[in-house]
Amino acid sequence: MKIADMVSTLTDGSPPVRFEAYDGSGFGPADSPVTMRLNNERGLRYLATAPGDLGMARAYVAGDLALEGVHPGDPYPALQLLGRWRGRRPNAAELATLVRVMGWRRLVPPEPPRQEATPRWRRVAEGLRHSRQRDAESIQHHYDVSNSFYAKVLGTSMAYTCAVFPTAEATLEEAQAEKFDLVCRKLGLEPGMRLLDVGCGWGGMVRHAVAHYGVSAVGVTLSAEQAKWGQLVLERDGLADRGEIVHGDYRDTPGEQYDAVSSIGLLEHVGVHNYPPYFGFLRDKLRDGGRLLNHSITRPRNNVRVTTGAFIDRYVFPDGELIGAGRIIADAQDAGFEVRHEENLREHYALTLKHWCANLVEHWDSCVADVGEGRARVWGLYMAGSRYGFETNEVQLHQVLAVKVSATGEANFPLRPNWLS
Repeated sequence: MKIADMVSTLTDGSPPVRFEAYDGSGFGPADSPVTMRLNNERGLRYLATAPGDLGMARAYVAGDLALEGVHPGDPYPALQLLGRWRGRRPNAAELATLVRVMGWRRLVPPEPPRQEATPRWRRVAEGLRHSRQRDAESIQHHYDVSNSFYAKVLGTSMAYTCAVFPTAEATLEEAQAEKFDLVCRKLGLEPGMRLLDVGCGWGGMVRHAVAHYGVSAVGVTLSAEQAKWGQLVLERDGLADRGEIVHGDYRDTPGEQYDAVSSIGLLEHVGVHNYPPYFGFLRDKLRDGGRLLNHSITRPRNNVRVTTGAFIDRYVFPDGELIGAGRIIADAQDAGFEVRHEENLREHYALTLKHWCANLVEHWDSCVADVGEGRARVWGLYMAGSRYGFETNEVQLHQVLAVKVSATGEANFPLRPNWLS
C-alpha cells in the first residue's frame, strides 16, 4: 500500500488539495493550486504518531511537509482549502492494515522540532499552571524571541494585538494607532490622569496615551526584552518623564488609585480560573469612577473547553486559555465592576493578521536570519491559521469596558457613549 493510499483511506470524500508523497504516490485534484508534499519518512512518522494539527505542524515546521503553491510566511490560501478536508475513522480491518503496512518502527515518534514547548503534563515540574514562575517561562517562550523579528512582522507600531481599522483600506500603522486611540477614548483619558497598562508589550499604549492624552502611565510586562525596548523608546521620544515600562508580573504592579486601567492581550495568559482574582486586583488599583478596558481573544461560546489546541499550546502560547465573552463579563461583574459596554472586533483581527503575514512574506529572508526557518514557519502558520479562525468565527476579539462605581453608585459615565465621534 502506497502512502497516498493510506491517506486516502483516512479521507472522507475527495481532498480539496493535491497530496503527493516521497514514494511517488499521490491523490487529489491535479489542477489544485496547492500541493501538500510529504518529503520523507520522518514526516510520515510525525503524521502517524501525532494525528491532527500537532503531527502536521511538526512535519511542516521541520520541513518534512511542504505546502507548494503558497509562501511559508502566509500559507493562508492553503489553510482555506485544508479547512474543507474531512477525515474519517478507519474500521478495524483498515486500521489493522495501516498498522501492518506502517510497521512498528515507523510508529515510534521522532524527536519533536526544537521550537516545540514541552507538553502540558510535563510542565508540572515547572510549577502549577499560571504560577508566577510558569507564566514567566511561557511569556519568555513567545515574546523573548527577537525584537528585530517582531519589528519586521508588526511594523513601526510594535503592537502585537488586534488593530482597529477605520476603513478596510487603512494601513496597519493607522489601524494600530486607531486601536490605542479607541482605548483612550473609551477610558475617558484626560491630561493629568494616571493610567496603568497591564501586559503592556513593547509599550505602544503607554506611548500613545502619554503623547496624545497628556496622562502619566505605567506599563507592566513579563518580557524583559519588551520592557527594555519599550523604556528605551520612551526615553528616545522624550516621554520618560510621564511614562514608564516595568519588567514584572502584573500582580506586583506599583501604585494605586489609578484613573484608568487598560489590559490589551493579557487575559489570554491569565487562566480562566484566575479571572476572579485578576479582576479583583485591577478593581483595587482603581479609584471610584475609574474605568477598565479589557481587550482579549475569546471563544464564540462559554460552554467549551478553555485550553488551546495542541499546535498553539506547544509552539505559540504555552498554557494559553480562551473562553467566551460572557464568562469575562460575569467574572468582572462578580468582582465588583459595572460593565458599561462591549464589542466584538473579530473581523479587525483577521485584517490585522493579514497585514502581519504580508510583512513576514516581505521580510522573509531577514526574519529567517533572525529566528531560523523553523520558527519563522511557526509564525506564518500560526498567523495565517488565526486569520482563518477569526474569519470563520472560531475565535473572536472582545473589548469589555467596565467602571468601578462608588459606594453611592456614581460611575462618572456619559449618558451615551462619546468615543465614536
